[in-house]
Amino acid sequence: MAVNEPGNQPGNQSGDFGTFDYVIAGAGSAGCVLANRLSANPKTRVLLLEAGGDDNYFWINIPVGYLFTMNNPRTDWCFKTEVEPGLGGRVLDYPRGKVLGGCSAINGMIYIRGQARDYDQWRQMGNAGWGWDDVLPYFLKSQDQGRGESELHASGGEFRVEDMRLSWEILDAFQDAAAEIGIPKTDDFNTGNNEGCGYFQVNQNKGVRWTSAKGFLKPVMDRPNLTVFTKAQATGLVLEGKRCVGVDITWGGKAGRVNANAEVILSAGSIGSPQLLQLSGIGPGPVLAGHGIDLKHDLKGVGENLQDHLQIRTVYKVKNTKTLNERANSIIGKMGIGLEYFLFKRGPMTMAPSQLGGFAKSTPDRDTPNLEYHVQPLSLPKFGEPLHLFPAFTASVCNLRPQSRGHVRIKSADPFSQPAIRPNYLADPADQQVAADALRLTRKIVAADAMKRFEPEEFLPGLEFAADEDLAREAGNIATTIFHPVGTCKMGSDAAAVVDDRLRVHGIAGLRVVDASVMPTITSGNTNAPTIMIAEKASDMILADAKA
Repeated sequence: MAVNEPGNQPGNQSGDFGTFDYVIAGAGSAGCVLANRLSANPKTRVLLLEAGGDDNYFWINIPVGYLFTMNNPRTDWCFKTEVEPGLGGRVLDYPRGKVLGGCSAINGMIYIRGQARDYDQWRQMGNAGWGWDDVLPYFLKSQDQGRGESELHASGGEFRVEDMRLSWEILDAFQDAAAEIGIPKTDDFNTGNNEGCGYFQVNQNKGVRWTSAKGFLKPVMDRPNLTVFTKAQATGLVLEGKRCVGVDITWGGKAGRVNANAEVILSAGSIGSPQLLQLSGIGPGPVLAGHGIDLKHDLKGVGENLQDHLQIRTVYKVKNTKTLNERANSIIGKMGIGLEYFLFKRGPMTMAPSQLGGFAKSTPDRDTPNLEYHVQPLSLPKFGEPLHLFPAFTASVCNLRPQSRGHVRIKSADPFSQPAIRPNYLADPADQQVAADALRLTRKIVAADAMKRFEPEEFLPGLEFAADEDLAREAGNIATTIFHPVGTCKMGSDAAAVVDDRLRVHGIAGLRVVDASVMPTITSGNTNAPTIMIAEKASDMILADAKA
């Protein structure tokens, strides 16, 4: 494999950067999988493009390093949303990975497949081959489960999954409290039915973050038919009529082109993939016309159907126990945390952003859980800010299946300009009701006997808010994204679909989208593992179509 940074360009001075069979735009969670699988045939030439740099940054490896990789231009696109009316007019930071490994290098490392109903619904929507029974083998294909093999888990794959390497008294008590009100204890959220409360499993290897680049890309570095360009940003697609034949890129300050004999595959994520399509004249005609872009192919769904998980961060002050707030705000505590990690790869520095998880029903009439809890032995005013000085825990809860829909639309023909990201959180009244119900359920858990010895006191949002309208408003005031954007190049056969059930862009030959943007509806949980699965399944489809 050749890893090329600016200054090591192949090709001639005209900006021809070479010809390959497959060109993959985006070396994130999906792109690294595709690069591995498509280059397995030594006769197939594969190019992987990444706008960011190599993943040799110290903080990528350390699990708690997400605090230093998010909102860091070395590893993050540093996007922001538009003003969100449902969040009190706030603008949110919107981290997206810009480095080899993409979001898997900066995310929360939580391994969640979702629910069987998610995928069965995709199949019922007309997407053949995407039911739970269809996709489970692809989850298993790459899994390396630290607990060993079982009926629903596999070992020896590229994607490492392990148990948390710590526990907290306050989290154990929250699990006991959840059980008191009917949310059962569980040690496996990945059976197809994720109902219950327990510690998350994470993508780590002995206390070190495990990314898609580490699992899928780095082990095949020596393949001569695989080339990676880093710090190479895709700026547009090269079309000949209704066929995609290459990608325009900027690399080392020089504009050029890479050519694809077989296919171009967009794996730039739910923000980058629709942006690149729109910049290339593929998308909703009115949006493109507004920026002087010639319409090459009218696809009104490009950039629409944006869905995301919004977490309501409730905070409770506690007594009679230790939380990370005290340890992290003490010099001795900080020293102890550092030593514990560097000597044993254990302790708070191995912490994912959330440790204890829970999947529950906002109301008893739900068929399956529609809420996900992320519970942490810490609290802070805002993500990225210092922890509170008082002992506290955070019980974040999100609506797994929001009805609100947003969009991603270019704001300019400039490929280096951020698009407008408008998730439209809490716009649908049904989402407002779920938010209110979720806050009440959280209060019910915290009021259970198992929590009483800690004398929990609701700090956010505050017990003075009790009516549905008040709870929904306050949820919007304290909620934030957990960075699960999907759906902006949705799979399907309806008028709003962008790709078919083999992930081929409707009406454009030689072009596919393979990333979280193809999900027609969001999965019931964290989205990184499903994105890996999508790339595994897509790889088989691409190889099969090449033989047809």
